[in-house]
This record gives sequence, structure tokens and C-alpha cells, in this order.
Amino acid sequence: MRIDLVLGLGNPGEAYAHTRHNVGFDVAAEVLRRRGRGGWITRPGCEVAVVTPGRMVILARPTMHMNRSGGPAAALLAEFNLDPQNMLVVVDDVDLPLGGLRLRTRGGPGTHNGLRDLCEALGSDFPRLRVGIRGAAVDGDLADFVLTRFAPDEASQASAAIDMAADAVERVLRVGVEQAMNTVNRRP
Repeated sequence: MRIDLVLGLGNPGEAYAHTRHNVGFDVAAEVLRRRGRGGWITRPGCEVAVVTPGRMVILARPTMHMNRSGGPAAALLAEFNLDPQNMLVVVDDVDLPLGGLRLRTRGGPGTHNGLRDLCEALGSDFPRLRVGIRGAAVDGDLADFVLTRFAPDEASQASAAIDMAADAVERVLRVGVEQAMNTVNRRP
């Protein structure tokens, strides 16, 4: 399974920058920093950039709120004549401990509204990299929790998680999802 599009999920705007729910955006930004050619180009419904790990790969971040990610993703797939199986979605996961990674070839949305919208638009047959954002404790409403920034005592672990997730994306681009799963899904 060859990945030609990497879609990092998050919410647009400064109010959401670097929140737990925007880990997908942060991972996409790190991949662009490492391998990108140029910067983000604003398009209808998303920002795109080109990543070149030996071949051209499109990196994208929807500019609509996370629970409306399906439309921009479908438009990108149609524009570049790709199937959902050629898209890797990078997304936060409150059910995984902070820094945990889970790479899958397909699956359901679980409690994630961004994945739910993608699954409604595209079906569930697309790879996803889930990045754990759960800290020591979840205080209050889960929807409010995911919109918080990492606590000071979590900052270094969150930064390491973003680096590890960017490593995982690069591995997927080099060797494919199934082979990358053998490394990415190992527990430390």
C-alpha cells in the first residue's frame, strides 16, 4: 500500500494551535520542516505542501474544523486521482497514553469526530496513525480536555511524541504501512 497523501487533522486558527486535538497538524508541520519543499499553500478547504522522500508526496491540513474534514479529504483524493487507501491520516487519540502511537491500515472512528466525518465521506478503508494525547488525568468534559494545551510537566513528552509520530510517517513513506506497523506499534 503506497501512501501519496498525508493528512494531518486539527482545527484551524490560533485559538487551537498546539492543543491536544491539533497533534495531527503539529506532526504534519514537523514532517514539512524535515522534508518539505517550500511552505504551506492555501487552497479551498485545506493547506497543502509537497514532501519529497524520494518521490512526491502531498502533505495536507484541512482549514475547516476537524469534524468537517471529510469534504476537504474527498476533494484532495479526487483532485490527485487517489484512493482512500493511498492517504495516511494523522490524528490525536485520547484513549492512548501521551506519546503512544497506533498505526492501522483501516478501522472505525471510535470516539473521534474528525475520523467519523472522514469515514462518512470516504468509508473506513484508509490508514491512520493515532497519536496518544492522554495525560495523567482527564479533568472534566472530554471535548473540553482535547482542546487544552499540554501541561508544563507534559511538554517534553508531547514534543517527543510529535517527533516519534513524524518518524513514523517517514517510515510509512519509505516502507509502506504494513511493514511500518511492525516497528511503530511496538510498545517501549
